[in-house]
Amino acid sequence: MLSYWEKQSLLHYDCIILGSGIVGLSTAISLKEKAPRKRILVLERGLLPTGASTKNAGFACIGSLTEILDDLEHMTPEEVVALVQLRRKGLQLLRSRIGDDRMQYRENGSYELISEIEMPALQRLDEVNALLSGILPGPAFSMADERLASFGFNGTYVKSLVKNNYEGELHTGMMMRTLIDVAIERGIEIKTGCNVAWIDETGKGAEVYVASAGARLEPHAAANEAGITFTASQAAVCTNAFAQTLLPEVNVTPGRGQVLITSAVKGLPFKGVFHFDKGYYYFRELNGRVLFGGGRNMDVAGETTTSIALQESIQQNLEEKLRTLILPHHPFTIEDRWAGIMAFGPTKQPLVQPHSDHIFFAVRMGGMGVAIGSEIGRQLAAMMLQNAS
Repeated sequence: MLSYWEKQSLLHYDCIILGSGIVGLSTAISLKEKAPRKRILVLERGLLPTGASTKNAGFACIGSLTEILDDLEHMTPEEVVALVQLRRKGLQLLRSRIGDDRMQYRENGSYELISEIEMPALQRLDEVNALLSGILPGPAFSMADERLASFGFNGTYVKSLVKNNYEGELHTGMMMRTLIDVAIERGIEIKTGCNVAWIDETGKGAEVYVASAGARLEPHAAANEAGITFTASQAAVCTNAFAQTLLPEVNVTPGRGQVLITSAVKGLPFKGVFHFDKGYYYFRELNGRVLFGGGRNMDVAGETTTSIALQESIQQNLEEKLRTLILPHHPFTIEDRWAGIMAFGPTKQPLVQPHSDHIFFAVRMGGMGVAIGSEIGRQLAAMMLQNAS
């Protein structure tokens, strides 16, 4: 039961953003930058963001050599360049918005471990550098075989090392904490623990129904429960892999990413960030620990899920690769494990578009939310402002 005061002053906004991850917060902040007088509300289903924004590995990626070569098998060169440029622009916007120090951002490049079967990729390194030369200040990739011995990887598998000169790393928790702080400083309201049951176009705006605890979440069935309906001139769905819950027709496929982290490893021989197997595996040094994730390609069907449960076979695969490939000479123990949910589609292009006159969406970050999320939020905000009545 709502009071007169609540109905008059606490339920109506100019814009409502669904999802408090990187894209949702970036959209809200971008809206405030261009329209500071707008009242903006961000609704989050969980007490913390539910997808991958707070569960990623903290990679600031633009793409590894073998990943880009794989993309060129399925996309035009122009599309590949545009995608790398989107990642670069997104990272630059993120850095300028919150500052490197506030998320421990370091752009020292990354390294890709090249196996015997991948050695032909090295013959195309100059070709890829030329392709990306117009959007980067220097060559994207360079050989780094001189570092192989010092890094201590298994030489039976790792035959060569390629450096990506423009990738970085950051502290995911500090990044999200700072984005939240920036949003609050700008006067953006954030409400967590809000199960949005449905969102509707009204002709004059949008209605967003938040179900009460224990209420049914079927569309419109929840309207008879003791929930709350918020209204806004515009609303945006920024829930990535979970978008189909509210917009069933949106072409989004969830993909779980699993991660583990070791305790401090004595004498750890490397620092920085690393990829292998077309970017499906990734690891980094973190305060003397090794954070290692990936393996989704082992069981694509099984990992096409919104469940954050861990799959034992993939966790075992990560441990085996850590033991035999990455740390063959160093004992370690696993300190923690977790999973996050990404979103994919038939192409790597994100979806940023209107759903109706007053409802918009930005989803399908393709596992690159850290890199592209800020720019996608800026694009979505510009689209909303252009279509505002």
